[in-house]
Formats: sequence, C-alpha cells, structure tokens
Amino acid sequence: MSDTHETTYAAAVAGAIGDAMRVDPTVFVIGEDVTAGGPFTTTAGLADEFGIERVLDTPISEATICGIAVGAAQSGLRPVLEIMYIDFITLALDQLVNQAAKAHFMSGGQLTVPMVLRTQGGAGHRSGAQHSQSMESWLTHVPGLSVVMPSRAVDAAGLLASAIADPGPVVVVENKTLYFRKETVPVHIEPVPIGKAAILRPGRDVTVVALSRLVHEALAAAEDLAAEGIEVEVIDPRTLVPLDLETILESVGRTNRLVVAHEAVQHGGFGAEIAAAVQHAGFDDLDAPIERVGAPFQPIPVSPALEDAYLPGAAEVRAAVLATLGRSG
Repeated sequence: MSDTHETTYAAAVAGAIGDAMRVDPTVFVIGEDVTAGGPFTTTAGLADEFGIERVLDTPISEATICGIAVGAAQSGLRPVLEIMYIDFITLALDQLVNQAAKAHFMSGGQLTVPMVLRTQGGAGHRSGAQHSQSMESWLTHVPGLSVVMPSRAVDAAGLLASAIADPGPVVVVENKTLYFRKETVPVHIEPVPIGKAAILRPGRDVTVVALSRLVHEALAAAEDLAAEGIEVEVIDPRTLVPLDLETILESVGRTNRLVVAHEAVQHGGFGAEIAAAVQHAGFDDLDAPIERVGAPFQPIPVSPALEDAYLPGAAEVRAAVLATLGRSG
C-alpha cells in the first residue's frame, strides 16, 4: 500500500479540519455556506460527518462570525471560522484585531483565544477588485496574531493542524488559484511547525523568498534560469508571523543576493518587511540591492487581459533575479 496519494490543496484543507474534529470534540466550523463546502469545497463533507451542531452556517456577517468565534474560544472551544474572501476581513477587523489578538495580553494571561480564522485571497478568477485582493500584510502588523500562508497542499494541511492546536489566534491565508492544483502528498500529513520556512529548491547564486502562489512562479523561473547556468534558491516562509528570518539569512549568506516576491501590491507589501529585516541583519552578506516583485499599486481589473497583465508571475521573478545579478534579458 502506497504511503502517498494525489490530492488537492482544497481537499487537504478539508481533510485537516476533519482530522482535528475527530480527535477533539471542542473543534467546530463556522462560516457562510460551510455546510455546503463553501465556494471552494474546503469544508466539503464535514457537515455530513459531524452534523450541523459542529458545522454552523451563518448569515452574511463577518463581524458576527468572528465575534462568535472569539467568545467560543475564550469559553474553551476551538472554532475554525471561515471568512469567504479576504477582502471582507475588513468587516471583522475589530473582533480580530482588538479582541482576539489582545485578550491574552489584556487579561494578564488569564484568557486564551485558540481560534483559527481561515480565509483566501489572490486574483486569477476574474472576480474583480473586491474579491481578488492579497491583504496578508495588514494582518502581519497586528501583535497577538500568528499568520500563516501555505503554498502547497502538504503545508496547508500541516499548518492548519498546528493552527488548530495553537493556544492563540492564528490566521490561515489560502489562495484560490491553488485550491484545485493536484499534488502528491503523504497519506498521513504531519503537523508543520508554525514559524519554520522551507527551502524548496537549493541554489548558489540568488535567494528568492516567495509567498503563496508566487512560490510556484519562482520555482518555474528557477527552472528556466537553471538552463542558463543560474542556480536560484527558492524559500517558502510558510509562516509570516513569526517569520523564520534565520533560514532566510543563512541562504543570503550563501548566495549574497535576495529577491522577495508576492502577489500583493508591492507598495507596503510583506516583501518590504523581509527586505528590511535582511538588510538590517545581513547587510554585510549582500553584494547587490534587494529586488522586490509585487503587483502594481492599483485596484485589480476584472478584464481577463488586464488581470493577466496586472498579476506578477515567473517572468517578473526572472527579471528580478537577473537585475540583482546585474544582467538583463
């Protein structure tokens, strides 16, 4: 019997939630249309197995969903709530930022908030400016929140398992264009530690730190550049807060060059935080300016041609790698 099987990112998410619910009766799911699996099937089958007492549909009210989850978590339960699109996390920010993230600190450690907020971002589905944003950097600015951003099915399941077990609030930012990407994963996926990056491709010439969908674009660019004799090391941080800066700095110490890449708008994106941290702690190892890849500072267009032009991808990563090497083409 094989110890691996083919699955998708979405199925891995649903599987991880189901595994946690079977082991721990305090884990429950709450959100819009979660009994039907949601718009991307990430909760498919859970209501059939666990019933509507533990898989709770809600009205369209993100503040209410998050508020219920905060109260339930403080009362000893472990809610896994879904905000259907990250664009609408804005409606839940008071509950998430001022309640969930602050309760442990403001209670002198008497309260814990073991809740997971799952959401997804990213463009590529022609969903327009209000359903396609990448807003992870907003969340990384909030002390008291852990923020994870898996790019692969194995990490989506493994990080979700760790998030559900965590004593504090964790935001899991998924990507809608990755949901139905097929991958081969272990039958039994182990929890992935929060705060540990993964080196997905070793290299000697340039370090590329990429987030979410851009991990796959970076790997494609690295494969292309290898044919030209340029070896790119690709790192997926997996967790943004806490950030595994040590792994990134060790890589830059070997390659002496850094590119950071994400789908979010470049202006104010999390790549700027990575670049600043590496410049401060690893300045002596850098032989060239750090290059950043991100989207332009404008709303995301709904036109297929314009959205494709808007989104950064392998071509932009390739150009940034060549720029930090002082080359063009």
